[in-house]
Amino acid sequence: MTERYRGRFAPSPTGPLHFGSLLAAMGSYLQARSQQGQWLLRIEDLDPPREQPGAAEAILRSLEAFGFEWDGEVCWQSRRHPHYRAVLADLLDQGLAYRCDCSRRELGERLRQRGGMAGVYDGYCRMRQISAHKQHAVRLLTEGAEIHFTDPVQGSCSQDLERELGDFVLRRADGLFAYQLAVVVDDAAQGITEVVRGSDLLDSTARQIWLQRSLGYPQPRYLHLPVALNRTGQKLSKQTFAPALDPHHAVALLHQALDFLGQCPPPELLEANPEELWRWAREHWQADAIPRKLAISAPHTDPGQ
Repeated sequence: MTERYRGRFAPSPTGPLHFGSLLAAMGSYLQARSQQGQWLLRIEDLDPPREQPGAAEAILRSLEAFGFEWDGEVCWQSRRHPHYRAVLADLLDQGLAYRCDCSRRELGERLRQRGGMAGVYDGYCRMRQISAHKQHAVRLLTEGAEIHFTDPVQGSCSQDLERELGDFVLRRADGLFAYQLAVVVDDAAQGITEVVRGSDLLDSTARQIWLQRSLGYPQPRYLHLPVALNRTGQKLSKQTFAPALDPHHAVALLHQALDFLGQCPPPELLEANPEELWRWAREHWQADAIPRKLAISAPHTDPGQ
């Protein structure tokens, strides 16, 4: 029996959608629809201090205004904490994860004294017994974690997690669940067969594959789209003040996104309505036409000026 394709788009409600968000949404959407698959929507509301009030609802309205149609109900990560706690407990019980009470200052001092690589956890707490009642993070063991995978756009990728990163955090010391844990648990729960997202998340993929293997989860395929850069060479994001998508210019922005992703939409589609543009995009989508780059300068994304 052929596996049914299931993709997803998973924005964080830290602000409105922008052109970079549109690229990720469009790439994942068209990859799913071109294979008669499902496209699921997940709101990654894991970090309340970083979230903007009303941003999640604005994201849903923006996607609808641009003609995106998702399958099933929206998945909210803030409602799935019991699932993440259960997975963490299993990993701790199996000895695949451990509690860590190292502060950044302490880790930095040890690395300076021992000449370790900056940003690489040194495994200090691996053999320590830290009480569950003490404030602590939870880290995943990365011993022997050499990960290799092939991305259809970015090519062959590999990472030695233990050497290049060290045991990474699954739950922070403040009690918030880490992105790496939540995304792996939810991709498995939703039966995601391929993850299509921006190349800014390429560095997370090896960690997620290792966690999937540790949990015995199936590994989805991965496709990383080039990200859009602003005029100063920064990735378009809420942090770099990328302008919010304007639904009054939906057709022009969708046309620009298709062009950015190498699909060469004909100019006459600029005079079409959104339904006609989406019909053309679904019928002509070619993943192998996506530029093989990590990042590309964004086109002018404010047709109203």
